[in-house]
Amino acid sequence: MFYIHCPYCGEHREEEEFHPKGQAHIARPQDPDACSDEEWGDYLFFRDNPRGIHHELWVHAVGCRKFFNVTRNTVTYDILETYKIGEQPSVTAESLASAEKTAGVQVADGGQQAVGASDSAVKDSRGAKV
Repeated sequence: MFYIHCPYCGEHREEEEFHPKGQAHIARPQDPDACSDEEWGDYLFFRDNPRGIHHELWVHAVGCRKFFNVTRNTVTYDILETYKIGEQPSVTAESLASAEKTAGVQVADGGQQAVGASDSAVKDSRGAKV
């Protein structure tokens, strides 16, 4: 079991209180009526499933019932940050890889997973720097 920080409640709660809802930051087409069937189907059904850093939409189902975003490493299941809807992530696969290169840290998984990195950009689930 692990704990997740809710950015609205400000508390660390057990994972059973939360439910993942899929990929975050999916832009709805501006004019759905002008979309082809293929474009609309891509929007509705196709999602990224990367190995490494991934931004996900979660809901605090048992607490405040608000939706929020999580940056999670899908390889290690580590939650790197949580942030409110409408905010942008501070941790991305690109920023993590570039920080590791500047720190001279060896990168595994094609830049997706840090190996022994002491990266100041990585935050724990409370938002505190690790």
